[in-house]
Amino acid sequence: MIRNATVSDIPALVALEGRCFPTDRLSRRQFRYLLTKAHAHTLVHEREGDILGYVLVLFSRGTSCARLYSIAVDARARGQGVARGLVNAAEIDAREQDNAYLRLEIRQDNTASQRLFESLGYRRFGEYGDYYEDHMAAWRYEKSLAPDLRPEMVRVPFYEQTLDFTCGPAALMMAMKALDPELVMDRRLELRLWREATTIFMTSGHGGCGPFGLALAAARRGFGVELTLGDRRIPLLDSVRSEEKKAVMRLVQEDMLEEIHGLGLPLHYGQLDPEDLRARFDAGGIPVVLISSYRIYGEKFPHWVVVTGFDDHFIYVHDPYVDHAEGETPMDSIHMPILQKEFQRMARYGKAGLKAVLVLHAPAQAGPT
Repeated sequence: MIRNATVSDIPALVALEGRCFPTDRLSRRQFRYLLTKAHAHTLVHEREGDILGYVLVLFSRGTSCARLYSIAVDARARGQGVARGLVNAAEIDAREQDNAYLRLEIRQDNTASQRLFESLGYRRFGEYGDYYEDHMAAWRYEKSLAPDLRPEMVRVPFYEQTLDFTCGPAALMMAMKALDPELVMDRRLELRLWREATTIFMTSGHGGCGPFGLALAAARRGFGVELTLGDRRIPLLDSVRSEEKKAVMRLVQEDMLEEIHGLGLPLHYGQLDPEDLRARFDAGGIPVVLISSYRIYGEKFPHWVVVTGFDDHFIYVHDPYVDHAEGETPMDSIHMPILQKEFQRMARYGKAGLKAVLVLHAPAQAGPT
């Protein structure tokens, strides 16, 4: 029988962990946290009151990509289909949580697990070097939980932001590279774009990049740019309290806005829903969207992502931020699936509900009006 684990199962889970793994074991404290506080589900295979296996799935806050974090089967039950049953149960659970993909890591010397997951339809798509305590590397695997969906991904190369405040330039670089394969994405261009597009003051520290600055930076490089804002207010003024800072930000952005009008860049006010974004995407445009990071990372700061594809349920994005402190690699930020209704909720920032979308086109293309 497969059921949800409870706190009373912790002693049995810790004992099973000790029998199955010589290193990288989950502790009693970690199991308690995962069962009581984490955004995770633990399923156990129980037979006559004896726990013979478990599978642990972690869920992301805002995206629709779940992670099969750990699976263990007692030696007494191996070869009896217990692991397959647990994986199938985990997939059903993840699908019921509106997840599009299930991902996991497998030791490169664990060929038995590799064969198991490959037989269940998982594909190898990446590698972690020096991943385990004994420095063994891991293969990364994933499986689509909605095989009827066929997202058409634009070939947007990935670039990881190198500084906390350069998500805008990193997202813009990815969009430009998709339209101009000759573009060189490197830190020099990242910082050059930041210097051009910065809004001077943000919540603290270095300034971030607003929609006006990013639009101008793309236009100066010959790309077609269509900018849509939720309303006519100056963006991001509510991110600072000081009236002096507000005055500087207002002056800088009014100057940028005057330049936008002088260049004749399309500037619209209103909201682009998923259908609007997809129409522009299908016409050859690459949307760069401002979101609130709270629904993904639990922190309230403006954040730029680039859209890489659509299907009937999800919008896929490259997120230039990689949370290395949480054990992520760039693989976790590539083609992140986000439910369309969730994307609409996160595509706004701050108390003012700022909405901002840049759609980039190749130089010879004009965006839809």
